[in-house]
Amino acid sequence: MRVSRRELLAAGPLILSACAARRTPIAITGAQRLAPVRVAADRVIRVIVGLRPFRPSGFVVRGEKLGEKTVIHNYGHGGAGITLSWGTAQLAVEEAAKTEIRDCAVIGCGVVGLSTARLLQLRGYNPVIYTKDMPPATTSNVAGGLWDPTTVFDAPRVTPEFRRQFVDAARFAFRRYQSMAGDAYGVRWLPMYSMSRDAPFSVPPPQSAYSEVNPLYPETRYLEGGANPFHVPYARHRYSMLIEPAIYLNALLRDFMIAGGRVQVRDFASVRDLAALNERLIFNCTGLGARTLFNDEELTPIRGQLVFLLPQPEVEYMTIGPGDIYMFPRRDGILLGGSHERGSWNLEVDPATTDRILRENGALFGGLT
Repeated sequence: MRVSRRELLAAGPLILSACAARRTPIAITGAQRLAPVRVAADRVIRVIVGLRPFRPSGFVVRGEKLGEKTVIHNYGHGGAGITLSWGTAQLAVEEAAKTEIRDCAVIGCGVVGLSTARLLQLRGYNPVIYTKDMPPATTSNVAGGLWDPTTVFDAPRVTPEFRRQFVDAARFAFRRYQSMAGDAYGVRWLPMYSMSRDAPFSVPPPQSAYSEVNPLYPETRYLEGGANPFHVPYARHRYSMLIEPAIYLNALLRDFMIAGGRVQVRDFASVRDLAALNERLIFNCTGLGARTLFNDEELTPIRGQLVFLLPQPEVEYMTIGPGDIYMFPRRDGILLGGSHERGSWNLEVDPATTDRILRENGALFGGLT
């Protein structure tokens, strides 16, 4: 089965920093004062649907020959495209270092393509982005933006090589986003409350890929008694970063253009179209498009529907759970989620899903003490 947000809620105690030694998170009992989210149908300002490019065995970062050209794949991030983008870009650039080529093509202008192109520029390459869509029309714009590497793989399918890539990508991306925190990129630290009705949080076993990623999150606390403001049996507090796509993607594109980058709007129907490019080094950052372009039938969509409420500047925390619901307080509105439909290509808004997301989030915040 896939690794969902529900499953990740049980993925163990976290540590104060990536460099700190492992410590046991402490329980706190002091009262938590949080501004409630006002969930109501007449406060809805937007409902959108996006498709996460999921592969049961995890994302792909590897090189292959295409005639006289070298293609480096960087796609299939599932629900963690924004989260892992800098990390898999680093892996892809490391693969490119095996060649002497400096003029290159990046296919795709979502967060993975833009991150790869920017890192290439910083490493002395000359990338051109070829894309069918540009922000705000990319799949990356239909994303929550929480730094949290979830819905990336099915645990039984993980190989030792993928585990190494996953951990390396998460660590690199986590450090990179910290250096970008601020209004310019729409990146900020916020407290996050994870909740479960079923079981307390437990330590991920050593064989879990998350056992090496979880220590990245700082300041983990269990909330007990009056410290838990939610009417849910188990709650955990920690910090993570929220990356707002509308701000962040435009900032990345701006940086790319300022550094001399070029973008060409162009669609590729087949690998033959790629072979016709002048560049001999090509980075495939096409997300779900790689299913057709490179015949990767393992790629499958996970449909997600997001409901936005009017912004509430006083809400300065995030929630995940119970179940699949979540809330992120963005500048473009309070984002409510909770839809993970594997194998669905449907991009139409489902009113029943909207009603459920509102109902379940409304019950959570309606009971906030």
